[in-house]
Amino acid sequence: MTLEALRGTPTPLDPRIHQARPHPGQQRAAALMRELLADSEIRESHRHNDPRVQDAYSLRCTPQVLGAVADAIAFAEQVVAIELNASTDNPLVFPEGEVLSGGNFHGQPVAQAIDFLAIGLTTLQAIAERRVERLVNPELSQGLPAFLTGEPGLSSGYMMVQITAAALVAESRTLAHPASIGSIPTDANQEDFVPMGMAAVAKARRILLNGQRVVAAELLCAAQGLEFLAPLRPGAGVERIYHRLRDGAVGVVPLGPDRPPSADLARLTTTVAEGLLDPGEPAA
Repeated sequence: MTLEALRGTPTPLDPRIHQARPHPGQQRAAALMRELLADSEIRESHRHNDPRVQDAYSLRCTPQVLGAVADAIAFAEQVVAIELNASTDNPLVFPEGEVLSGGNFHGQPVAQAIDFLAIGLTTLQAIAERRVERLVNPELSQGLPAFLTGEPGLSSGYMMVQITAAALVAESRTLAHPASIGSIPTDANQEDFVPMGMAAVAKARRILLNGQRVVAAELLCAAQGLEFLAPLRPGAGVERIYHRLRDGAVGVVPLGPDRPPSADLARLTTTVAEGLLDPGEPAA
């Protein structure tokens, strides 16, 4: 949606580019974006005589960045699935009657995977915030009004939305420092190397909540950006997501006169958290 609002090019989504560097997440992200952007009138409006050579990294490299995030999530999921189906007690009693003392209780695999997940989720929101900045900044937004308001200078528009996103990302970056390298010995140094997994999970949960809010901020701004390109229609998948935001239970109406963005951000955050933006089917 942001790519459409900023009148970016889908050329970097060409499957040949991603076949040349076949990371699974990258390929999936590029394929999804191609699907979302199909049949875009906005794209056709600037296909010719566009003076720009390339889009900024936060647009052009989206498949590479979000693909890496997706791969990090998949890795963490794989590790947790193994752990949930593993024997982690000590000692372990085997069928032949042998009792062996070991270390399967040690949570390093999970703690380390959760730290990796936290880094991925921080990356996701960090690139989203950069796109929010491009949407609200008239120096970067390819003709959109400042702060996405029809009365820039008199109205603040979505100025505070970008500031909020920046604050959340700043917090997540601090929290993303890995806990699993922070062992502190306990139990008279018998437990002299511990994984700090609870700290890793607590931080990752906070990062996840921040990420949901930052993605909601980008959706709010990107949808508003499309208002200024009407009557041109975005890609079919983007348009379905746009209508989900504007209609039905979400009901975030376009910004006219200034209003506090908190209620809209809260609704969109819930929508993101509950996974209600699947573009696979037309909106009801």
